[in-house]
Amino acid sequence: MEQEDRIALFLDYENLALGVRDHRGGAVFDFRPIADALAERGRVVVRRAYADWSFFDEDRRMLTRSHVELIEIPQRMGATRKNAADIKMAVDAIELAFERDYISTFVLCTGDSDFTPLVHKLRELNKQVIGVGVENSTSALLPPACDEFLYYDRLEGVDIPPTRARRARPARLSGPEPQPTEQVEPGQVEPEQRPAEEPARDVDALAVLVAQTVAGLQGGSGGALTASRLKRTLLRKDPTFSESDYGYRTFGEMLRHLAEQRVIELAAGPAKGDPEVSLPEHGDREVAFALLRSVLQDLGGEVALSGLKNQLRRVRPDFSEKKLGYRSFLQFCKAAATSGAVVLRWSPEADDYLLNAQPD
Repeated sequence: MEQEDRIALFLDYENLALGVRDHRGGAVFDFRPIADALAERGRVVVRRAYADWSFFDEDRRMLTRSHVELIEIPQRMGATRKNAADIKMAVDAIELAFERDYISTFVLCTGDSDFTPLVHKLRELNKQVIGVGVENSTSALLPPACDEFLYYDRLEGVDIPPTRARRARPARLSGPEPQPTEQVEPGQVEPEQRPAEEPARDVDALAVLVAQTVAGLQGGSGGALTASRLKRTLLRKDPTFSESDYGYRTFGEMLRHLAEQRVIELAAGPAKGDPEVSLPEHGDREVAFALLRSVLQDLGGEVALSGLKNQLRRVRPDFSEKKLGYRSFLQFCKAAATSGAVVLRWSPEADDYLLNAQPD
């Protein structure tokens, strides 16, 4: 039987509820999307929420139906009440980390950077930490500290507020300008209203990220690179990473699309549904080396490295060494020289690398 992760869930409820209300057009917090997301990651054995529940009467009923233990923090004055909830939640998490060895994952539902030291301590105790927070009310310090961070706004089942367009996320392409609303004349049928969709993240940037990550993992380890290991590494680079932000339903679907684009290659792995991932040994890389050689032949003689990349893009505008797994154009040229496609040497006089096509 496969060992499931045991999860302890802690909700800084006031932070979540107010974050949803203030940044999602007055919407009411719904626990179900969080519960569904965690069900995909393991078995939740502890569910606790911290707040002064006299302020959240309806929410209390909703959480009780979801079997969440409500920890009462009596009302005090302003920040004192907030600090009491934070301290109680941190103490309980550390206590569980020591007393329940079988709990492997702690989920902290909050956007408050005050919990960053708790995250560090839990990871020091060899616990995985997943954060959950409302996007526009989450401190920038918290997500990088976690093993994975889920934005509540992006979870499956969270409705887009109909009265306010969602704010564009970082690193997304800008969408088209909104069209003015047409006036409906009497007797006309009002056109169907469609919810505005956020533009997908740049798939080219995704290809660069995956190719560079695969190249780094292959260079640092002689073993096979599986899809599950690649996903864990991507999350270590960016705990907020999610294939759904790029329009894919699953990580496997994303990998298959990148394989079709010749960014990576997939092969049968040690377990079903966990293929081996590698960079193409031939194909695009050899085509790119041939492109470099052809450009050098057209230019004639020795050509300085500086400005050479622009010459390649005049012939092939979509050229990017990063999509091939190289971190710099110099690294790409060194690989081309190692393969015998070109000759590369350092010139002290030019204070630059000089390249020329390998003679036939």
